[in-house]
Amino acid sequence: MTDSPFADERLLFDPVMPEAGAVPLIFAFPNEYSVGITSLGYQVVWATFAQRADVVVSRLFTDHQESLPSQPELVGFSVSWELDYINILGLLESLQIPIRAADRGAEHPIIFGGGPVLTANPEPFADFFDVILLGDGEVLLDSFIDSYQAVRSADRATRLRHLAQTPGLYVPSLYEITYAGPEEGVAAITPIHPDVPAVVQKQTYRGNVLSASSVVTERAAWENIYMVEVVRSCPEMCRFCLASYLTLPFRTASLEASLLPAIERGLKVTNRLGLLGASVTQHPEFDALLDYLNQPQHDDVRLSLASVRTNTVNQKLAETLTRHGSHSVTIAVESGSERVRQIINKKLETDDIIAAAVNAKAGGLSSLKLYGMAGIPGEEMADLEQTAALMLRLKKAAPGLKLTLGCSTFVPKAHTPFQWLGVNRQAEKRLQFLQKQLRPKGIDFRPESYNWSVIQTLISRGDRRLSPLLERVRHYGDTLGSYRRAFKDFKGQLPPLEFYVHADWDLDQPLPWDHLAGPLPKETLKKHLGQAMAQGEPVAV
Repeated sequence: MTDSPFADERLLFDPVMPEAGAVPLIFAFPNEYSVGITSLGYQVVWATFAQRADVVVSRLFTDHQESLPSQPELVGFSVSWELDYINILGLLESLQIPIRAADRGAEHPIIFGGGPVLTANPEPFADFFDVILLGDGEVLLDSFIDSYQAVRSADRATRLRHLAQTPGLYVPSLYEITYAGPEEGVAAITPIHPDVPAVVQKQTYRGNVLSASSVVTERAAWENIYMVEVVRSCPEMCRFCLASYLTLPFRTASLEASLLPAIERGLKVTNRLGLLGASVTQHPEFDALLDYLNQPQHDDVRLSLASVRTNTVNQKLAETLTRHGSHSVTIAVESGSERVRQIINKKLETDDIIAAAVNAKAGGLSSLKLYGMAGIPGEEMADLEQTAALMLRLKKAAPGLKLTLGCSTFVPKAHTPFQWLGVNRQAEKRLQFLQKQLRPKGIDFRPESYNWSVIQTLISRGDRRLSPLLERVRHYGDTLGSYRRAFKDFKGQLPPLEFYVHADWDLDQPLPWDHLAGPLPKETLKKHLGQAMAQGEPVAV
């Protein structure tokens, strides 16, 4: 192993030789190399750029970098986690680029970004980016570079206005945001030029050839893993779920045209295979995929699966995972309460959950990991008691199976029916209640930090007044206390933390992302919210 991680990479694509005058582009991941190179999205975007002769791309991470151009024209960021914004600012400074778009001049590159965080709600980061790509790379990347090439020699303002007319490309500086008051919400969002669209539509790839790894390396967080995207989006549409609502419609990779050829390519360089997707076992030919992997020539393949739908955990799946080196399977149940599962549209019976545990053990798996949630809209303490009771029922139904419950706090996300609802102030106590109920009974309970869920909500529901606050937080140090300190500094200039995090918003008030259209219109999301609330106790909105 060399000091440089790039020398240890095994590529599954052929980079092209850049032509004379190719656009110098830096493509960054705002975290360490081992984390960034494990992101399938980052891999695929980098490979797309590297296969264009009119672009010369260099990669940048917080701990490693390739040889970088002295005068890049484009600098891009793939953003997977909200709190990585601090590293974005640090990397911009290391490149001697002003962190605010308004401070950049003709001599500076255009800063662009994409990924799930920015597609959902880029507004808290709007001041840091010149261009944001909303949606799927298969549709956006080539049109972005083509549009840039058409105005490459123009002045900065002309280039940005031209890019803003390309579907899915959002230029925040070309929109004026007005507010109902210094400490109130958004009043209106309007483009400042007539040729800039009033609404930017997320771009959706609708093909049946999905993504697969472009590089395999032992330096990845998942060592030597080759990743294949089995499905995109999720047909279940749980009403809190960004992975479902933002990425609709549900798409499946063609077994013959996409999945099997991709797997064959990957198994030539590694025996570790990861099947990715929000709901991989709901692929219509998943059973046939298991049969393919269970052939004798694949006996040495180590298989990892993303979270699977609970009622698809049958003995065959468990036996296949066991045969290929997995010891556990992960399911998302959200709550032990059938009533709460109805509120969130989790089409799941308690008997399905018990059957999953029984089948996991019967198939040879040693542990079952479950995802749960506290503070779900409409939830009562009795519902938490049912979650604890469910875990004890599972322990009795599948004795010897190690049970782990990872539990988060409900966080409202843009473009979902629950975007109008705030975080339940009792969620932290509810996590503590579950801990007291479960740990003494030998169940591994792993709560996510309630306080960081509050910060995640702040960013997921934030508007662009948060950009200076985020800069201040970075100045104070990336701690929970820094956010509260920064809010005190800006008191009277933006709403309090309570407004962004805990308040239920009026259904008719403009949202910070109203000018950024997701797959479903706002009225449909309101309808889904109404259906959710009809299932449980009314929640005031």
